Amino acid sequence: MAAGLVLSAVTGAQAIDFKAKGQWIMNFDYGQNGKFNDARGWNGSEDEFEAEQRVRLQLDAVASEALSGTVFFEIGDQVWGQNSTGGALGADGKMVEVKRAYIDWMPPATDLKVRMGIQGIAFPSFTTGSMVMDNDVAGVVASYKFTDNVSVTALWARPFNDNFGGYGETYKGGREDYRANYMDNMDVFALMVPLTFDGLKVTPWGAYAAIGPNTFKAADGDPYDNTINGSGKSFAVSGLLPAGGARHRDGDNAMGKNALGTYIDAWWAGLTGDVTMFDPFRFAWDFTYGSVQNHNESRYNRSGWILSGLFEYKMDWGIPGIVGWYASGDDGNPANGSERLPGFGYDSTNQFSSFAFGGEPYLARDGVMALSMAGTWGVGARIRDLSFIEDLKHTIRINWMGGTNAPKMGRKLADYDIWANSDKRGMEAMYLTTKDQALELSLRNTYSMYENFDVIFEADYIAMWLEDRGNGNKRIENASMNNKTKDAWNLNLAFVYSF
Repeated sequence: MAAGLVLSAVTGAQAIDFKAKGQWIMNFDYGQNGKFNDARGWNGSEDEFEAEQRVRLQLDAVASEALSGTVFFEIGDQVWGQNSTGGALGADGKMVEVKRAYIDWMPPATDLKVRMGIQGIAFPSFTTGSMVMDNDVAGVVASYKFTDNVSVTALWARPFNDNFGGYGETYKGGREDYRANYMDNMDVFALMVPLTFDGLKVTPWGAYAAIGPNTFKAADGDPYDNTINGSGKSFAVSGLLPAGGARHRDGDNAMGKNALGTYIDAWWAGLTGDVTMFDPFRFAWDFTYGSVQNHNESRYNRSGWILSGLFEYKMDWGIPGIVGWYASGDDGNPANGSERLPGFGYDSTNQFSSFAFGGEPYLARDGVMALSMAGTWGVGARIRDLSFIEDLKHTIRINWMGGTNAPKMGRKLADYDIWANSDKRGMEAMYLTTKDQALELSLRNTYSMYENFDVIFEADYIAMWLEDRGNGNKRIENASMNNKTKDAWNLNLAFVYSF
């Protein structure tokens, strides 16, 4: 009996198929004027030259087509020589992170697929990448394929919960709404219906989020704060609030500390499409509208939209194309909230821009202007997969862009600061008005030295023309250092091993 139990245990272990994936990146950057001013080094916190690395390892435990588990580790980003990231002499920093951990399973005798755990979730996009949600988050996703043409995906995600520390039982009379972890959850529900036909893909989708009044509350009562809970909270706060947060200047600096007593409603809807039936021509578009309603304080409301599109023609030597986007912008009244598209987890690889916005899939510097395209417009031309030599490809981009926000609103922001989310109110993002323009130039070269090993060299440049605010200074952070903007540029060399 004992021998049989041992043999059965061995047989069960052998039934699990373990698969490993991974990626090593060694990255070297050299650039200047990352904030378009005279900040020391690249941007005041990084040197002009930086060397860093990152390792990602994914392990899949596959029992069958109906059951598997995945854990995804990330080591880094480690800056060479930096003690806090484990890159200094001795290299003993505790930098191993669990990026994703989930199980995939299917109910018996059905085609329903379920994924539970911390996973990557992205709202649909065929052009720029989602400006609302594309990030790692805990949740449950279920998908079902009705026919070869019609599928449906439903999800529930919980970006935040149990992060509010409370104020103690005696704070302000021991009010119940000040106790720890009370009404501090954010829950997101979404439904997507991918429709796939010969040469045509269309996906209508919608999402709703309930945000508790204490989800982003800080110890001083400020209803929106990102000083706790890390960068994930910074993403959400900057994307859900109007630019400048609660600090819009209209003669009233009140923070509205106790205004939010009920759940905040947020919703989004979109329609994306990809047309390839006229090959070698391709046309794609994204349209997204979203709204955040803070029922007790209208200055915190935010609603807006973005439309983006691309047109490509595939040729033997490359794929030239034209891209464009337009997003709604703020009017001149801070008391009525914001007219820009809200978002809470946008960290996608932007397909239109590799430097101005978040378009870098590796470690190179990007997002110089912002991570989201909310409040901007742009047109551009690109050639991707340009190749004249075997194993060597190039991508060339040029974008002309500007802001859609009212100049009056730009002047109302705290300190006339072009960085709309300054003062620790979220991820820094340039606030461009209709009087601001920028030019982006980018060249990426990818050499596949081996089947799994790429050497990538990229050169990026942005020139900025900003509105004069009336006293000879441009609307730029630390304007007293220099009244003129500085062109931002960066050179990147990356070595990427993937398996």
